[in-house]
Amino acid sequence: MKNVKNYLSENKDRFLNELIELLKIPSVSADPAYSQDVIDTAETVKRRLEEAGCDVVEIHETAGYPIVYGEKIINPDLPTVLVYGHYDVQPADPIDLWHSPPFEPVIKKNDAHPEGAIYARGACDDKGQMYMHVKALELMVKTDQLPCNVKFMIEGEEEVGSNNLGIYVAANKAKLANDVILISDTGMIANDVPSITTGLRGLSYVEVEVTGPNRDLHSGLYGGAVANPINILTKMIASLHDENNHVTIPGFYDKVEELSKEERAEMAKAPFSLESYQKALDIESVYGEKGYSTNERNSIRPTLDVNGIWGGYIGEGAKTVIASKAFAKISMRLVPNQDWKEITELFKTHFESIAPKGVTVKVKPHHGGQGYVTPIDTIAYQAASKAYETTFGKKPIPQRSGGSIPIVSLFEKELGSKTILMGFGLDSDAIHSPNEHFGVWNYFKGIETIPYFYEYFTEMNK
Repeated sequence: MKNVKNYLSENKDRFLNELIELLKIPSVSADPAYSQDVIDTAETVKRRLEEAGCDVVEIHETAGYPIVYGEKIINPDLPTVLVYGHYDVQPADPIDLWHSPPFEPVIKKNDAHPEGAIYARGACDDKGQMYMHVKALELMVKTDQLPCNVKFMIEGEEEVGSNNLGIYVAANKAKLANDVILISDTGMIANDVPSITTGLRGLSYVEVEVTGPNRDLHSGLYGGAVANPINILTKMIASLHDENNHVTIPGFYDKVEELSKEERAEMAKAPFSLESYQKALDIESVYGEKGYSTNERNSIRPTLDVNGIWGGYIGEGAKTVIASKAFAKISMRLVPNQDWKEITELFKTHFESIAPKGVTVKVKPHHGGQGYVTPIDTIAYQAASKAYETTFGKKPIPQRSGGSIPIVSLFEKELGSKTILMGFGLDSDAIHSPNEHFGVWNYFKGIETIPYFYEYFTEMNK
């Protein structure tokens, strides 16, 4: 693919500035206070797709936030790649832990990114990675090297469960018809160790509520005489793991895929320093399910974690009170073959069954999705592997991820398409956390690599 590096070099400053402007918009889909900002971001993505060379760009309204659709069809007989991404971002809380304002992007160097990284909410997840595809299209169109058809579907509800995406996909199958789906919402092992994500965990997310007395009570007058919902909730949560950190919900592991020794041995070949891992997190030791390595625990094994817990008085000073209610948000990361709806029901049944007398329990399911494994013997995977090898100078390692992109399994069900996950972020990029960032080098490397995927995928389909 001629002139890729030249065009990229000539337009680097503009490509970077455009991303910075996109990151300034606080498109937090979870908070209604930012609803106009989310809508404004959709408009910005639409405009950038038009500028990049799409012949058709449309904003499709949903019951929630809009989906931006774009396409560049050069020949219906050629392969079609559907690019998926999202323009919404996680809330920036806790704000006081950010070293710079989350929606005022700055570029700073760190150990993982000596050439600098963009610090801002959404930098890596997913505005930076999504925008690589917009700029890759521009690069191919402007140099007259687009080898196939391209479609874009960029949504604004990924961070809140993509509630309306399934409805949209089911209603627009002909419009979205493709030969492969391309997503950059994952990462790679290291800048000098490229990898392609071949598996994702599923997700079940619930909220629980424990209610005791009909009002908050004086802890002196009632303490020890009535059930304290906060005490009860913490005991119930603690019981969800045994001494080996196995989840205790009956049936939870019934459909868990057990990888062979050979597969686990292949996974273990990926470079990993436990010392560096612990140092990066400032922890003395790792923790998790007995019998599995750190990389296995966070990729091929299911988990259960409390994401938030609250109740009672948390203001300044003291208030001696027994709260009427206590709450927690809990997520379960699932592996292939575990059905998220079935796991949610198993959790609900179990959690309600372990509640002692004196309290009532409500379990409110939020959202979820299935796990996904993509085969490495497909044309699409081979094209992606060759693309990385071209720009990185070495063959990428197939790697399963611990994260979840629930819509990937939905795409295969509704559109009959496999997905290729070409991520360029790093585990240290702090997605969903304060000080999220994305390497400037990674951003440009993605823009450089993606066009080669199009080229090789088209060639291999002839």
